[in-house]
Amino acid sequence: MVSIPHWPKVPLWRIPNKIDLSVTLKLLEELGNPHHKLPPTIHIAGTNGKGSTLATLNSIFTQGGYKVHSYTSPHLIEFNERVKLANVAISDDHLHDVLERTRLAAEKAKINPSFFEGVSAAAFLAFAETPADLLLLETGLGGRLDCTNVIPNPALTILTSISIDHTEYLGNTLLDIAYEKAGIIKPNVPCVIGPQTSEVYQLLLKKCETVGAPAFCYEYDYAAEKTDYGFKYVSQKFNLELPRPALKGDHQILNAAGAVAATMLLGTQFKLTKSIISQGLIATSWLGRLQLIPKEQTKQLAGDNIEIYLDGAHNEAGALCLSTWASENLKGPVYLILGMTRNRDATIFCNYFQHFVTKGITVPVESEPSSYNARALAEEASKSGIDFKDADSLKCAIKELTAYNQGKPATIIVSGSLFLIADFLQLTAA
Repeated sequence: MVSIPHWPKVPLWRIPNKIDLSVTLKLLEELGNPHHKLPPTIHIAGTNGKGSTLATLNSIFTQGGYKVHSYTSPHLIEFNERVKLANVAISDDHLHDVLERTRLAAEKAKINPSFFEGVSAAAFLAFAETPADLLLLETGLGGRLDCTNVIPNPALTILTSISIDHTEYLGNTLLDIAYEKAGIIKPNVPCVIGPQTSEVYQLLLKKCETVGAPAFCYEYDYAAEKTDYGFKYVSQKFNLELPRPALKGDHQILNAAGAVAATMLLGTQFKLTKSIISQGLIATSWLGRLQLIPKEQTKQLAGDNIEIYLDGAHNEAGALCLSTWASENLKGPVYLILGMTRNRDATIFCNYFQHFVTKGITVPVESEPSSYNARALAEEASKSGIDFKDADSLKCAIKELTAYNQGKPATIIVSGSLFLIADFLQLTAA
């Protein structure tokens, strides 16, 4: 399977400035406008929870017997993960074919697409040419100018929780960022809106009203109440007792509720019973989100008594969700291995862990050239009050914490970047 495709060239240090969607639209036109030939599409944007919501939807519809395309980013091990056709990762040959056709179309049109523009156009080509019942489409960055935002009439849009992130591209304030995310809202297309601050709710509801998009908001139109069994989904029309999602953390109940709301709104197009929805929630999997690594994969690195969890939290909202779950569920010493890109505030991130993490080690992120130097990251992270040291690699960090722990039961959390999670999965797969 492919780790990085042969085309387009991957930017090493930064995402190119986005001005508009003209390059993407011109490239798609040269390819015969495949984005106009897609199955019913659910378009998902937000800061946190996009991937988990998509994974939950994918599981529910798959349990219902539907063929589902999906487009996600970034990948953790193989690029093919990003493009799934009828529930199966695209093959190397098929990926090479659609990328080559897209490359030739770009040459003919005399345009030079960015990496994400090129691979997104190729993905649309694959989606249009492969039969399926549904496409789950995740934005890469933002929404308004994201090159996935070319679908004129999706079946539904979803906006998960919006918080401060990617300020260098989306704006410096929460409302600036929400404005960009709201760009996926379309006229006459229902929009499921996950939990937001009051000011973000106002902005999103105003956008829905302006373009004539029916809004379906958490707290206003649907809600989730945690129960001993799982959670209760409540709306004006439905009251469902549902099992706890397979994805860990109370925040995943909120993501699951948004996914259930989407299935309810699409009830006339797809037949999904309470039993199917329940099976989908239980069967959902999503790498790098509070993922417990089996002991047989970590025994040589960490021995028998240390559990290792992976979580791709990389911003303040993610740190809050991760730390809340960890402080409530983990017993004994808890250690944190941290790797982050340089535009993240490591001190603020680590502040959420200071009351229960015993020790931390920082590492470089091998698959992210713009990551912190481990020593510099340790200096920033230590300002939280946690004792951080730096290590040359993930393997060295785990070995050091294992020796420090002296055979006692303990937990290591690996977090700070999805690219760091990819590094870990590559390490244990070797």
